[in-house]
Amino acid sequence: MNTPLPSISAQELKTLLDADSPITVLDVRTPGEFEAIHIPGSYNIPLNLLSEHADEVKKKLAQKIILVCQSGSRATQAQQCLLDFDIESGSVLAGGIAAYENSGGRVIRGVQRWAMDRQMRMTAGSIVLLSMAGAKFINPKLGYIAAGIGGGLVFSALRNSCPMISALAVMPWNKPKHTSTALSGIPSAGQQLLGTGN
Repeated sequence: MNTPLPSISAQELKTLLDADSPITVLDVRTPGEFEAIHIPGSYNIPLNLLSEHADEVKKKLAQKIILVCQSGSRATQAQQCLLDFDIESGSVLAGGIAAYENSGGRVIRGVQRWAMDRQMRMTAGSIVLLSMAGAKFINPKLGYIAAGIGGGLVFSALRNSCPMISALAVMPWNKPKHTSTALSGIPSAGQQLLGTGN
């Protein structure tokens, strides 16, 4: 059975990148999150795309892989996905992109969008508020929607996955324009992996 590699600290990643070490940084957040802020030279392969096309990704990657997301949760899921395809070189960036930036790592900023966890909190909170207002003024049974959202959040915490985030990931502002573009952006084994200025 494959064992996950230990996570890598933001400072360790910064040191590797500063030294031009032969690594591939895969950012598994949505394209919208990636556009808002990302590590120069990293490649954006959203988590759902990675799991759907892990076999294709496996053919391209031969060197050490650092998996990046907002906080580490999605990167850990991506690591397990790679392990399922016998790719044992994936380490998770502890603390995610925020920890990297806070450590003094260089990032590229673009159009600012909310991270998926923030989108999820806004969506869940809005549904709960609206259902409770509806329960008071329209029909008491609408309160069950709030209970359903609460139950879903507990389930998400226990399973370390979130169906609401999965649903938000397919929204137009979070989807890649072309699947093939995201996958073709990963260099084949042996090509220069960093310093592309992405």
